[in-house]
Amino acid sequence: MRRSGRSVAKADLPQKTCLHCGRPFAWRKKWERVWEEVKYCSDACRRGKLPVQKGLKT
Repeated sequence: MRRSGRSVAKADLPQKTCLHCGRPFAWRKKWERVWEEVKYCSDACRRGKLPVQKGLKT
């Protein structure tokens, strides 16, 4: 994600919360065109293979 030819600091990247595990994850270059559609932090969460940790608010 670049603005005016300069790279953006990692702290300034947009973030979302994973629908499966509830963890926050940041924007990645490979998601540049589909960022609005990204809902999960990883393929494992997308497939629902990881167990949800108890105590996390979902």
